[in-house]
Amino acid sequence: MGKQPDWAAPAVAGGLAGLANGFFGGGGGMVLVPQLSGKCGLDQRQAFATSILIILPLCLLSSFIYFIRGGLDFVTALPYLAGGLLGGFVGGKTFQSWNMDWLRRLFALLILYGGVKSLFF
Repeated sequence: MGKQPDWAAPAVAGGLAGLANGFFGGGGGMVLVPQLSGKCGLDQRQAFATSILIILPLCLLSSFIYFIRGGLDFVTALPYLAGGLLGGFVGGKTFQSWNMDWLRRLFALLILYGGVKSLFF
């Protein structure tokens, strides 16, 4: 019989991703991508794509909780959702053609921008 998988580290990473999504409305991928690439041996593209799959139900759950507590404004969200769906489609279709070094740099700049924006504005 094969070696039993270690569930502790992935469960902790998933829990941290869920906390990030619940607290901040996103950010779980920053926890999951390093775990998936470093500990699970996935290449960067697989780690990014797999983290999206993991985060989908976390976002749905967080959204549901915010909804039942009255914290969602659907009318305000609709144009962002429409743009996000289009952007997600284009990003998913062109993901394979981008150089991973450039994608990592762009992602790092996005995180840096968000951090600076959160601290000072």
